[in-house]
Amino acid sequence: MLDPSADEICSWSNSVTQFMADYLGDLRDRGVYRHMVSRAIRKRLDPALPIDGSDFDELLKFFREAIVPFSRQNAHPRMFGYVQSPGTPLGAFADLLASTLNANLTVWRSAPAPVELERLTIDWIRQILGFKAEAGGRFVSGGSMANLAALAAARQTKYDSSGRLRIYASTETHFSISKAAALLGIGRENVRLVAVDERFKIRVDDLLAKITADLEAGYLPFCVVANAGTVNTGAVDPLAEIREIADRFQLWMHVDGSYGAFAVLAESAKKLFAGIERADSIALDPHKWLYLPVDVGCVIYREPEIARAAFAHEAEYTRIIGQQADEAFAFWDYGPELSRRFRALKVWMLLKGVGLDYLGEAIESNLACARHLESMVRASNDFEMVAPIELSIFCFRHVPAQLRNGSPQAIDAFNERLLIALQRDGSSYLSNATLGGRFALRGCVLNYRTTLRDMELLLDDLRRVARSLAAFA
Repeated sequence: MLDPSADEICSWSNSVTQFMADYLGDLRDRGVYRHMVSRAIRKRLDPALPIDGSDFDELLKFFREAIVPFSRQNAHPRMFGYVQSPGTPLGAFADLLASTLNANLTVWRSAPAPVELERLTIDWIRQILGFKAEAGGRFVSGGSMANLAALAAARQTKYDSSGRLRIYASTETHFSISKAAALLGIGRENVRLVAVDERFKIRVDDLLAKITADLEAGYLPFCVVANAGTVNTGAVDPLAEIREIADRFQLWMHVDGSYGAFAVLAESAKKLFAGIERADSIALDPHKWLYLPVDVGCVIYREPEIARAAFAHEAEYTRIIGQQADEAFAFWDYGPELSRRFRALKVWMLLKGVGLDYLGEAIESNLACARHLESMVRASNDFEMVAPIELSIFCFRHVPAQLRNGSPQAIDAFNERLLIALQRDGSSYLSNATLGGRFALRGCVLNYRTTLRDMELLLDDLRRVARSLAAFA
């Protein structure tokens, strides 16, 4: 099993690709989610430490029968929970090829061609965003690691060990910003949360007020975080206005575009991202709106040498000897990771194989699906929107006739029960959000398989499940 023959490898690969074809071929006929409990899954797992090996067919059979049915089917066209990519067959094959080569992208000498491919692919992303040629970056595990790397670089511009550093972010900003502040020694308490407006965008007046008050109190503002697609509602903050404030107070401007930034490829959304190219750093997740399998995040720095000052560290066992400047390049100088897998391959294969025009059309289709849902909700007498739609996240709730004059608390409680019942039903899957103190059903269209009809089926599923709840009650 450790060193199979060529014939065995061919046999295994045929079995796996046949499984992949069958799985994706009948994906619509599968439930998105199957109600399960941990104990039932554990019963299917053999807890004994394996002494003797098993053949490949047996391992694949176990995966097919004990893992797949008891997993959430994230590639399903009505998997609307969270910001979840479906993955692509092209990305899956790229991961297989990357794992076969098993390159470790630490420095150029460790993986010359993979390092060059990552540098090229990062430059493509730089061009997509409109950053200047001097910008650079690297692939990381995801948006949380990208945010951590960006804040570490930002801290380099105004280092202070007295606990006076301040970060500014809206109340809708992802929790990974506060987590990064804690890990970097800045402190969660030094992340100043700024109010949002009725569209859940950061309020520039409150941002100004908080920065001014902190300066008067002796704090040291150093970074403002803008959102290019919040996780709750998909709101895009006014990036150009935030850049002006950052310039006025000499602040680092970081954009968390993990969910939304690649929507710049869609013509109808492009105007929302005006000013994004002026950010000092940006976090993106190709494993979200480039539809790739996890994990692959990305951080772009407008001035990479600031990041290098934050992360570069010398040790004898990492000293690069006898190399010219290009060949002495080290990715470890620009982020926290040392060992790194060949994530760039699947990004390169997707961009090269699919092309930006087709990706833009796919993202445009996702946006259209969310807008279609909003139009149906506004035209109905039993649903209501809780937040306006900006990208492809939608927040709404079901208010059937018997609850129309009910209390807000009763409507919230009903929708909580409805969400759980919908997830267990398995035909469609939503998640939840709390907006303005009210419970909301929340979904995100992030799948090139999703159609307008799927949005209609979602509302049908909610009505059907709601009727069963009423009948049971």
